[in-house]
Amino acid sequence: MDNAKIVSVLNGLIEISRDGAEGFRTCAEDVDDAALKLYFRNRAESCEKAIHELNTEVRRHGGDPDPDGTLTGTLHRAWVNLKTAIISQDNLTVLEECERGEAAAVVAYENALREELPGELRALIDTQLDGAKRNHDRVRQMRDTARHSKAT
Repeated sequence: MDNAKIVSVLNGLIEISRDGAEGFRTCAEDVDDAALKLYFRNRAESCEKAIHELNTEVRRHGGDPDPDGTLTGTLHRAWVNLKTAIISQDNLTVLEECERGEAAAVVAYENALREELPGELRALIDTQLDGAKRNHDRVRQMRDTARHSKAT
């Protein structure tokens, strides 16, 4: 794979990670549960770390990190829905939207790994995918707990 294609794949992941960081920050600002606030802040920091790592790789492959991304991605739409859900101040609704966003991130990373990438870059993306999967699983678990609490 040539460097231009690698940079394009990486910039797509930067966009996904930027949307995730923004979504998690929004969650942290707007939920009232202290444990959720802390979790969301931590996840936003994790997304920022991923962005930094991806930016470094874009430069290493001769490109410029996309500073803005596009507004058409699946994850962006999921985070827009999340912002709407937060208005309701319902932790369950927030967790449901957060899970949708994390599911989209997992798919984006899995798609990136289908590309022919250099080994060290593949390892980085695989590590970040594992983090996205852990986020998704944890958010799903919290969502299920919130659903159970709401039902009883």
